[in-house]
Amino acid sequence: MIFTILIFIAILGLLVFVHELGHFLVAKRAGMKVDEFGFGFPPRLVGVYKSTTGRKIIFGHMTPTDPLSTIYSINSIPLGGFVKIVGENGDVPNDPNSFSQKSFWARLITLLAGVLMNVVLAWVLISIGFATGVPTVTDEQTQLSRGATITAPVITILGVNAESPADKAGLRTADALLAIDGSTFIAIEDVQNYVRAHKGDTLNFKIKRGKTILAVAVQSSANPKEGSGPTGIALGLVGLLKYPWYVAPAVAFKATGTQLWAVVSGIGHLVTGGVHLNQLGGPAKIAQLTGEASKLGFSYLLQFAAFLSLNLAVLNVLPIPALDGGRVLFLIIEKVRRRPNNQSLEQTVNAIGFLLLLILMLLVTVHDIYGFLGH
Repeated sequence: MIFTILIFIAILGLLVFVHELGHFLVAKRAGMKVDEFGFGFPPRLVGVYKSTTGRKIIFGHMTPTDPLSTIYSINSIPLGGFVKIVGENGDVPNDPNSFSQKSFWARLITLLAGVLMNVVLAWVLISIGFATGVPTVTDEQTQLSRGATITAPVITILGVNAESPADKAGLRTADALLAIDGSTFIAIEDVQNYVRAHKGDTLNFKIKRGKTILAVAVQSSANPKEGSGPTGIALGLVGLLKYPWYVAPAVAFKATGTQLWAVVSGIGHLVTGGVHLNQLGGPAKIAQLTGEASKLGFSYLLQFAAFLSLNLAVLNVLPIPALDGGRVLFLIIEKVRRRPNNQSLEQTVNAIGFLLLLILMLLVTVHDIYGFLGH
C-alpha cells in the first residue's frame, strides 16, 4: 500500500512538475518576470536565487534581497510544482516584464506551454517503452517492420466479463495463463477446447500477475451465455514489442498522436453523452490503477503514466475557468474586445471554477472510496 502511494505521488508529481516547467520556460523566454518556480507546493522548505553577489539560499518565507531574482524552491508537499509569474492576474499593469504587458501571442503560448509539455512527456515515456519493450497482442500474421521484434509471447487474458465466473474468482485483464488443472497450452484454441470440454467443473488456473504466481479456482458455467464461454474471459497472445532505440521515438510520435486523439474522443463522448460519477475517476481511483499497473511491470507503468499525462493535457486545455483553457478563453475574449478584461470579474469566475472543480473532485473521491468498500 505504501509503495503504491509513493509511486502515485511520484507520477503525479512528475506530471504536474513538467506541466509547470512548460509555463516557466516559455515565460522566461518571453521576457516575463518569474517570482518563483517551485518543486512541490508550499510551505517552502528551502530556496535558492541568484543575486549580484552570487547565489543565495533562503529558508521558509524569507524574501530575497534582490527582488528581480527568481527563487527556485523545494516545498513541503511533493505533488508537482508551481510557477509564479508577475502580473498573471493583471495586478501589475505598469511593469513591462509582467505577464499582462506582453503580447497576445506571448501570453497564449505561455498558457498553452504546460499542455504541450505534458504531450511531450507522454511521447518521451512511450519512446522509452518502445525501446525497452511494450506488451502487444500478436499472432502469426503480425507484420513487423523497422527492425521491430516481439519476444516471449504468452497466452494472456485480454478481457474479463463482469459478473462472470472468472470475474468472481478474481482473474484480471493482463494475467498471463501458465496452466489449467496442471496442463500447459501453446495455442489459444487448445485452451478454449479444454475449457469447453470441462464446462461446469472447477478449473484451477495458474496465472502470472506481474512477478507474482497465483493459483485461482474458477467455477465454470455449465450453461454459459451465448458469446461468453464457460469462464467469461477473452484470450490473446501477448509479447514484448521492441524497436531499436533510434527508431522508437519516431514510432512513439505516431502512437502518441493516436492515443491523444483517443483521449480527446473519450472526453468528447463524456461531454456530449452526459457525465456520470461512474464514468469518472478521482485521485483514489487513479492511485488504485497506478498500483495495479506497477504490479504488472515497468512497461505497463510507463504506458499508464503516458496515458495520464495526455489526459492531464486534454483536461487542462478545456475552456473551464481556473484551468489553462479557461484562461486562454479569457485571453481570446480580451483580444476580440480589444481592451483588457475586468480583472476582478475574471478572478471571481476563476475562483468559482476552482471551487466547483474541488467539489467535483471531492464527490468523485468519495464515490471511489464508497466503491472500494463494496457498496
